[in-house]
Amino acid sequence: MTATIDVKQAVLMEIRNVDKAFGGVKAVDDVSMDLRAGIITTLVGPNGAGKTTLFNVITGELTKDSGSITWLGSPINRIKPYQAARAGILRTFQDLRLFNEMSVEDNILTSLEANSFPVPLTRSRRAARRDRVDYALNRTDLFSKRKMRAKDLAYAERKFLSLARIMATEAQLWLLDEPASGLDPNSYEKFLEILREEVKQGVTVCIIEHNLDIVIGISDRIAFLDRGKLLADDEPQIVLNDPALRAIYFGEQA
Repeated sequence: MTATIDVKQAVLMEIRNVDKAFGGVKAVDDVSMDLRAGIITTLVGPNGAGKTTLFNVITGELTKDSGSITWLGSPINRIKPYQAARAGILRTFQDLRLFNEMSVEDNILTSLEANSFPVPLTRSRRAARRDRVDYALNRTDLFSKRKMRAKDLAYAERKFLSLARIMATEAQLWLLDEPASGLDPNSYEKFLEILREEVKQGVTVCIIEHNLDIVIGISDRIAFLDRGKLLADDEPQIVLNDPALRAIYFGEQA
């Protein structure tokens, strides 16, 4: 069973001096930061800043070159993606990675099976799993489309299905890679409302986002990356009001 930390803003994950290079280019350069319980931390920065690479290192999609990562007080330096998922760390991808020929419902069920320890499915476990799937379908307004194939959904619905696959689990940390990109205003307002409600219920979120309206509307803390380096990690108003960071964000650096 996944360990938990209940105290709001207690440190769940410690990232220390993490490096990842591709050839001679450092995609992540000596990054140290904390992910704290019960808040939404937003990773911002221009394209190529290293945000997705950092997610890939945390979840074991990539092996870091140096540094350390601690989750709930234990090192996870050699973790594999399935181990990260079973430890309560789940993520979405920019390319969604849905099972297009499977139904909406089966996409969610598959995520539950892949991200949990293999145990016999007793009647009570089946009922609990059914409740989690129904909860995710209802929260993302996909219940009436649960039998549709994923590829037949509208774009925004596919984005919400990607989120529903995490919601149905009991993951403690959500790493969301541009989950609201391409959403219309009504859809991203619904997306923000879902995130706020899930955080109230104890989920911790780290989100990569370029939409400044969403960054402003959702962030409890902002970490600013540029060319692999962490330039700031602070309260939103401090980061967003920094003239040097704003110049980099809007592409105005010399």
